[in-house]
Amino acid sequence: MVEFLQAINNVLWSTPVIYILLLIGLTFSVLTRFLQLRYFKEMFSLMFKGKSSEAGVSSFQALSVALAGRVGTGNIAGVATAIFYGGPGAVFWMWTIAFLGASSAFIESTLAQIYKVKQGGLYRGGPAFYIEKGIGIKWFAVLFAVAALLAMSFLMPGVQSNSIAVAMNNAFTIPNWVTGLILIVFLALIIFGGIKRIASTAAFLVPFMAIGYMIMAVIIIALNITEIPATISLIISSAFGMDSIFGGLLGSAISWGVIRGIYSNEAGQGTGPHPAAAAEVSHPAKQGLVQAASVYIDTLLVCSATAFMILFTGLYNTEAPDGTMIVNNLPGVEVGPGFTQEAINSVFSGFGTGFVAIALLFFAFTTIMAYYYIAETNVTYLLRGRQINWPILLVKLALLVATFYGALRTADTAWLLGDIGLGIMVWLNIIAIVILAKPALRTLKDYERQKAEGLDPVFNPKDVDIQNAEFWESYQTDNKQEAKKQQRY
Repeated sequence: MVEFLQAINNVLWSTPVIYILLLIGLTFSVLTRFLQLRYFKEMFSLMFKGKSSEAGVSSFQALSVALAGRVGTGNIAGVATAIFYGGPGAVFWMWTIAFLGASSAFIESTLAQIYKVKQGGLYRGGPAFYIEKGIGIKWFAVLFAVAALLAMSFLMPGVQSNSIAVAMNNAFTIPNWVTGLILIVFLALIIFGGIKRIASTAAFLVPFMAIGYMIMAVIIIALNITEIPATISLIISSAFGMDSIFGGLLGSAISWGVIRGIYSNEAGQGTGPHPAAAAEVSHPAKQGLVQAASVYIDTLLVCSATAFMILFTGLYNTEAPDGTMIVNNLPGVEVGPGFTQEAINSVFSGFGTGFVAIALLFFAFTTIMAYYYIAETNVTYLLRGRQINWPILLVKLALLVATFYGALRTADTAWLLGDIGLGIMVWLNIIAIVILAKPALRTLKDYERQKAEGLDPVFNPKDVDIQNAEFWESYQTDNKQEAKKQQRY
């Protein structure tokens, strides 16, 4: 079975796919005239504008849910895995896919806003919705919804819970099954409260956990400040196969950097658009820009923090494709959270193991929480107009079981299943956003036009010749009616 799963994974993440993803990110960057640079300041200022409503959440809450999904075990264990298989150069390619992926995140999240709907009194949207409404191919949309449902409910939660269980066992000798049980109890308390509880929990936990982790990274970097030039030089030289030690890992550096980068920041994967669609904004491009910023926060800040702690202290291992060890500074330490734990322990003896375990607990727990929201959204897409209470209950139970089971199984199997789930979603979503790039680009142009006129942009799909954006058509009607009422008074 493992060999069969590995064969599937090898197809989904073959070398051509890696370069296609890089090319698509570059293409979107060029087409948007590198909005990730031009709108850098605005991406962050828009986070704190806008308020939640009965139907939607605020931009910051939507960002927090998206970051909850993005900032997970990939930011700690995933970075270590990339360095183990690809060497320090993999970090550069993680940065590259994050920079280019910010434009992909803008495209997919803007599309989610354009084609969102209001179901059961709540905003819903995501790839399945924009595939059906934008492309008009129902079976393609259903295929993505099923793939996302399987990935979010069954395949990927185990990666997160496994990393938590391993870290807690290493730090506090807590049995994996106990950790798994505690996880599903607290997870159930949140997911049974719906999107509002998920959003409010994420808005509280995500900034808290990210800031705490960054503070630790800054301390480690400050105490190893003299290593900065050598470490940056090592990352760059290794990234292009020019380092004497890691020169033979060029292909692995690119592959593992891109794979783990996408796993962490999820740009183009199709997960970010789901919470993006739930935001209450006046123009789709606003939330598209906010979601682009989330990629920067995830990779350029949190992943870099992990990479620097590991590389500055020199506490990591790197394996060549033939299985020989190129670097073996941590003999006997399994690839994953252990690298970061040992890096912190080298500065604060005995503290790193527990700190990383707690960080992983928050990072991975909030990711599973976001996975549930994405799974629920795709259930509502598949069962529109029907009674959906019991299917949603089944999804909740399935995710809880997958989370508990993931805490018990081996890390290799968990990561393999997670990579397959991610690969399926990436393939389907990338095809969709390439086809639908024009509506997103026209929406960006409309946003820029209104900004140039000194207006607070408000979206009207008719102005940019976009069809099937029913929510925004009704939004325009409601605004006109409200304006008439105001004129009467």
